[in-house]
Amino acid sequence: MTDAAADSNREPGPLFAQARSAVIWRSGAQIVGQLITWGATFLVIRILNPHDYGLFAMTQVVLAVLNMLNGAGLASGLIQKPDADERTIRQLFGMLIVLNFSLGALQFAIAPLVAAYFHQPIVTDLLRVQAFVYATTPFVAFPYALLARAIDFKVQAKVYFLSSITGAVAALAGAYGGLGVWTLILAPAVLYVTRAIGMMRALDRSYIPLFDFRGAGELAKFGGLMAAGQFFWVLQSQADVFIAGRVLDPATLGLYTTGLFLTQILVSKFVPAINDVAFSIYARMQDDRPAVAEGFARSARMVMLAAMPFYVGLAVTAEPLVATVLGPKWIAAAPLVRLLAVAMPAMTLQVLFSPACSAMGRPGINVHTGMIGAVLLPVAFVVGLRWGVTGLAASWFFAYLLYLAITAWRILPVLGLSAATLARAIVPTVTAALAMGALVTLLDNVLPPMVVQARLLLLVTFGGAVYVGWLRLFAKHTLLEAIAMARGKRYQAAEERPASPLTSAA
Repeated sequence: MTDAAADSNREPGPLFAQARSAVIWRSGAQIVGQLITWGATFLVIRILNPHDYGLFAMTQVVLAVLNMLNGAGLASGLIQKPDADERTIRQLFGMLIVLNFSLGALQFAIAPLVAAYFHQPIVTDLLRVQAFVYATTPFVAFPYALLARAIDFKVQAKVYFLSSITGAVAALAGAYGGLGVWTLILAPAVLYVTRAIGMMRALDRSYIPLFDFRGAGELAKFGGLMAAGQFFWVLQSQADVFIAGRVLDPATLGLYTTGLFLTQILVSKFVPAINDVAFSIYARMQDDRPAVAEGFARSARMVMLAAMPFYVGLAVTAEPLVATVLGPKWIAAAPLVRLLAVAMPAMTLQVLFSPACSAMGRPGINVHTGMIGAVLLPVAFVVGLRWGVTGLAASWFFAYLLYLAITAWRILPVLGLSAATLARAIVPTVTAALAMGALVTLLDNVLPPMVVQARLLLLVTFGGAVYVGWLRLFAKHTLLEAIAMARGKRYQAAEERPASPLTSAA
């Protein structure tokens, strides 16, 4: 028996067990929680109107920009730090409190200026109420950092699940109670208050925040670099609304942002959960670059295995999907969903790079890459808007394709991974998804008129069968790897090196 074969038969080690448990709890709770949240969200969307979502999107530009300063990078610095004494831990708590209370005050003060920029007076009141949510952030981020250091995602997964339920209940109550756009303010507030209480209770001991920050320079530097990278990410992700908010009316902006929400469900809700776990595991493996490289390639393959059929499916079933999920009043968003869905595979792969690079102790590269994106994407959005909201949606594809290429060029060498190896890892899933899309489109064109829900169900069922069948015929090892991962086993092709903990679990 070869060494590789022997290794594949060994029982998973402690790090493998921790990684698999973390992925299951973090992603599993995220999936269940999001199913509940989505159920409520889609009901709320059917009750509210595009104008409400357009106003809400305007406030989110400010929240996104300020939230990149909320100390999440400091928490990541504690996770990445090999050792941390109690003083450092208490200093982190103090920093989080000072930062977030200051951000809340700043948002309260600038709210009228933002409302004037968008020519929507109600935005002042919306932003000022939202400012109080910053008070909950330290009590979520601080326990998260301590639990993530221990790769303990079980307790926080339960808390996230509970908060998802309370947020969903608040959203439904507000929508059915006639609160209109205020529903979109109430639900997150209830969610974060619940999450803050639950996360603090999850700690096995209490900590008193320390406001003497002497000696915390290393933590602050790492957190600053992470925040800088996040800042440029926010500029990229919010530039479209910031630019289009002065050009499009609230209703059209609402159609666009809701279509974007639908297409970004996977990359914004599920991938971050995987990245949370990945960052902790990569940080533990940072001295073994070959293991990190292999882990990244396999993680990318597993993520794209789920992402590609989702995005291609959205693109080819956009009209019946929007009519079924969002309702008739949103049907004008269907062409936007189709265009945005085509761009999302590149975005999904691009966001996987950041946690791996930061965990390797190179957050500065993320900052530089983010700076490029912060210029590239806004320019693309400005150009796209020349053709209205349709051009804005189409600009995502061209911008993210180029941005992905730049990101890979800069970060792959840090991971010790070649572009060819990464391409070989994901090509089977891309090919299968494209074949699925082509055959689903052919079927859609020959189907007779029928109830839209039945049409959607038929197309989705057929597409799923084609995707799995194609993988079984032409990429069986990828399918077997996914099955092994779900069963908690290590799948290893004969020509591959022993699997690392992250590759087996993520």
